[in-house]
Amino acid sequence: MMKDKLITLLKIVISVGLMGYLLYRFLSDPADRALLLNTLTTANYWYLTLAVAFFVLAIFTNSLKWFILLRAQGVPVPLKSLVNYTFVGFFFNNFLPANVGGDVMRGFGVAKHTEHNTDAAVSVVVDRIIGLMAFMFTAVVAAFTAVYLVRNGLGANLLAADESLVDNLTQVEWLAIGGMVIIAGTFLVMLSRRLRRLIGKLFGLPVLKIFAPLYERLSDAFGAYRHEYTALLTAFAVGVGTVLLTGLVDLSIVAGLHGNIPPLYIFLFNPIIAVLLIVPISIGGLGTGSLLYVYFYGLVGVPQTLAFALSLIKQAVVYLGSMPGGVLWLRKNRG
Repeated sequence: MMKDKLITLLKIVISVGLMGYLLYRFLSDPADRALLLNTLTTANYWYLTLAVAFFVLAIFTNSLKWFILLRAQGVPVPLKSLVNYTFVGFFFNNFLPANVGGDVMRGFGVAKHTEHNTDAAVSVVVDRIIGLMAFMFTAVVAAFTAVYLVRNGLGANLLAADESLVDNLTQVEWLAIGGMVIIAGTFLVMLSRRLRRLIGKLFGLPVLKIFAPLYERLSDAFGAYRHEYTALLTAFAVGVGTVLLTGLVDLSIVAGLHGNIPPLYIFLFNPIIAVLLIVPISIGGLGTGSLLYVYFYGLVGVPQTLAFALSLIKQAVVYLGSMPGGVLWLRKNRG
């Protein structure tokens, strides 16, 4: 309990510290303050409402991806229930500082529909990995396209700030490729029966023997996906659709802020930032998300004030889109 409290406190300190630094950075300078406040106060709220709608739609498609994976595993869960569990998961991820993640809550929900808790846990893990692969795949495609356009002098509309643009994009390209390789490699290891058996031999050691039955159940649950290629590819395609919807969230926000960020950069940086925010060092990405927006978009010449404003509105959109999960959770517990 003390460890959980310390971790929660550390997350709060990081979020508050980073937001405090960024607010000081953009509000202490009169010119930046005036530009930021003008950008936020003159926003077109129809576009921002559209951003919320795209975010909610992305939650639905994310639920559909999970539904496809559960069916491949032979776990019958109604799509409506999965939508509810997904909304609850987003609510826990974004609003509660405790060390209880949204994936844990989703696992608890699905566990009610199967006699094997490991099936529920593995479905959440596979769903998460497929989603991360879709994010990084989109980033890789966008990175290759951006680098190609700039190197061949076709990227005049990509806000080329200086001669270092190609170098910056190339570094981001390698980051996206590296992330894709790591995530896909991890998933292939999980699906490989031979590799799972090799890992299973470690649980023959006296110190790990007590965990051998649990590992066997997890291994069997992952094995259920081994030959479900159609389901995995379909889930991946739906995952890419979800990524594109989250990109449309940022595009709508930029339009609402009367800003100018080429769509290609949004489909490049939005997936990378989303994957990096998986690391739970802050509360719902508060602070860390804004810092990443300012950093990555600054690499391609986007004004930092616009990037910061985009991050603030994106955080608000995520909060608004996640609130139905809190309502569903309260209604369920009161019932």
